[in-house]
Amino acid sequence: MSVKKHAINYLYSKAESEYESALMTFELLLNNPAGIGDHSTGDFEGNLDQALQKLCDAKDKLEMVEWIDVQYGENA
Repeated sequence: MSVKKHAINYLYSKAESEYESALMTFELLLNNPAGIGDHSTGDFEGNLDQALQKLCDAKDKLEMVEWIDVQYGENA
């Protein structure tokens, strides 16, 4: 496997990991609110906002890595 392919695989794996982490956070916040402890409503809202931003960023990264693979990958 080429360095180029390893680099693209790394970028994709990292973005996928961030995406899964954000989904896990939503699972915790929305389905197991007892898991967040003694937080105020403001803390809860902030946590939701952070999780949403993380999910959006990860989704954008996944799309961009796919674009990079098309533009610069082994078959480009």
